[in-house]
Amino acid sequence: MDMRKSRVLNRLRRGETANCMKLNLADPRVAEMAAQAGFDCIWLCQEHVPTDWATIENCVRAAKIYDVDVMVRVGKGSYSDYIRPLEADASGIMVPHIMSLEEARKTVWTTRFHPIGRRPIDGGNQDGAYCAVDTKDYVKQANENRFLCVQIEDPEPLPELEQIAQLPGIDIIFFGPADFSQGIGATADWNHPKLIETRRRIPEVCKKYGKIAGTVGGPGNYKELQAMGYRFINLGADVVGLSSYYKGVLEGIR
Repeated sequence: MDMRKSRVLNRLRRGETANCMKLNLADPRVAEMAAQAGFDCIWLCQEHVPTDWATIENCVRAAKIYDVDVMVRVGKGSYSDYIRPLEADASGIMVPHIMSLEEARKTVWTTRFHPIGRRPIDGGNQDGAYCAVDTKDYVKQANENRFLCVQIEDPEPLPELEQIAQLPGIDIIFFGPADFSQGIGATADWNHPKLIETRRRIPEVCKKYGKIAGTVGGPGNYKELQAMGYRFINLGADVVGLSSYYKGVLEGIR
């Protein structure tokens, strides 16, 4: 028996763009609706959202019905917080606020199996089909078919960006403009020269070292981001859509 292949990695390896939708609502039915709509990936969050482990498991199950990946942005903590989403069969994890080359190295070490890192082996969960995947196959396939996304959303790691991009085991380097704007003292100034420079630099570095550049966007700037070299793009969030719908309904009767 084999592990499920990652839809995101399959698209990226074909040179295509993978599209993502962020969910803040803790309901597997919302995940199923996003998967049914045709996104390649659903982004769940444990950094800003109190999403529990049972919800993650059920959202993964809902997404897999439509062969859609789930990426979980982990809360920064112990190695167990990093690997539990993977063991629930999330196709990838996103680690926020990578601040240095050393932190990036430690992240790879705890989330990748030998020979890349030293992630603890279990295999008795959803990702290993409850021990139905042979252990040697499980380790090999997990390294090949699960992705690690690291966020660059602060100015501090920029001097080591090229070294971070050279690390084996990192698949996606994701630019977070909101926190980056705060980090340079220009909160929500989307046209700040340093922010624009960094947004352009990340896909250039990724291309140089064979990584995928990711960021947030939308229909309005999707083509522009693709032209810059971004190939993993989050297109919005469930709460934005639902809020807009609620407001639209009321505006429609006023």
